[in-house]
Amino acid sequence: MVYLNRIYTRTGDDGQTGLGDGTRIAKTHPRIKAYGGVDELNSVLGLAIAHGVPEPFAGWMKHIQNDLFDVGSDLCFPETEEPKETPELRVVASQIEQLEQWIDAANEPLEPLTSFVLPGGSLASAALHQTRAVCRRVEIDVLQLAEFEVINPQVTMYLNRLSDLLFVLARACNSNGKDDVLWIPGKNR
Repeated sequence: MVYLNRIYTRTGDDGQTGLGDGTRIAKTHPRIKAYGGVDELNSVLGLAIAHGVPEPFAGWMKHIQNDLFDVGSDLCFPETEEPKETPELRVVASQIEQLEQWIDAANEPLEPLTSFVLPGGSLASAALHQTRAVCRRVEIDVLQLAEFEVINPQVTMYLNRLSDLLFVLARACNSNGKDDVLWIPGKNR
């Protein structure tokens, strides 16, 4: 488990950091960028909650915040072929299935879209759109890491579903889509 009694260690002063398995790598490594992005995603998700996302969505997002630590842990431990005494924490299919259930529940009362949605409307909706955009970027960072190293494919699936959920929740926080700000192509020509 985690035990932190000191916040600074000085071990990263040379531009290196430690992975979960003890390996030291550059802080500029794509793996660090990927799980650092997950940390940022978790932070903006917390801001979205603080911007007044209603229940049950706020409860779902607190659940997701915990899952995002699982995602970060998964990325912090490189995949290996060697069996471990204590297996690393990995994202699993049931976590993705939970997101899909929430997507279906939140999407059910929404009218189908006839245009793209501009980020905005309520403060909670705007915050969820920002969180969705960060989630998409993090997904891309993880996919870039996967071009060079083996990663758990459940991680990218989780992030993909999460961005879908965040989009649906942003619409739900806009009076179930009634207050969505819709794109009008060529409006300002």
